[in-house]
Amino acid sequence: MKVVQANNSFAWLKNNLILVEEPSSVWTMNIIVRALFYIDQTLQMYLDERKADLYGSKKVKLPETELYVLYVGDRADRPDEITLRNEFYKNRKSAIDVTVKMLYGTVHPEKTDGEDIVGQYVLFTKVYNEQVRLHGRTARAVSETIRICVNQNILKEYLESREQEVVTMMMDLYDQDRILEIHIASEKRIAAEKAEKKAEKKAEKKAEKKARAAIERMLRSGKLSIDEIAEYQDVPAEKVRKIEAEMLQEA
Repeated sequence: MKVVQANNSFAWLKNNLILVEEPSSVWTMNIIVRALFYIDQTLQMYLDERKADLYGSKKVKLPETELYVLYVGDRADRPDEITLRNEFYKNRKSAIDVTVKMLYGTVHPEKTDGEDIVGQYVLFTKVYNEQVRLHGRTARAVSETIRICVNQNILKEYLESREQEVVTMMMDLYDQDRILEIHIASEKRIAAEKAEKKAEKKAEKKAEKKARAAIERMLRSGKLSIDEIAEYQDVPAEKVRKIEAEMLQEA
């Protein structure tokens, strides 16, 4: 079994590919869109690891896919599954569709021995989030999460048998997050520079228009020579002559 994490979400890859959404107490249909993105990322990784040739004539093999969202809020009359087509396209035919199965339940932090795998997962993510808050996205946060969970019998068997794999996986994700942060920061910087250049050009055009209007008024008054106007406006005399010639053509 291989585990992949995206933020607070995990994908278990075995015979099936199962993606479990992060525990959430907020009910929102946007979880369907997030699930779509997660499955896209996980399938890309699955195919890359197998060096699958998507442009070749041979059909690639894909794992069966199941998507789950664990909702830890009040179930009330919420559905067993939700779909992209129904929630976002009013059940109209669409080129894409996603079906997400909902898991409901309440966890008991004081009683971990009796928790099922879903409940233990919720507790694991809570411990993990707390350690990230204390130590940041560091190896210490990961190791402390594992230590605390093992001591509290949360996913104990899995964590004890695959501790190094979990540490390596989660640190790799930190690196990916950092790369993404750098990319986003770079895109923002480039966008800001473009906006600044655009504003500068706009200001230059406005100043140019204002200066030309002033030169035209001085030329019409006939009180100053071309050289005097050029000196007053701090522009080349040739520019003043050019404006004068254009004014004569327009007259």
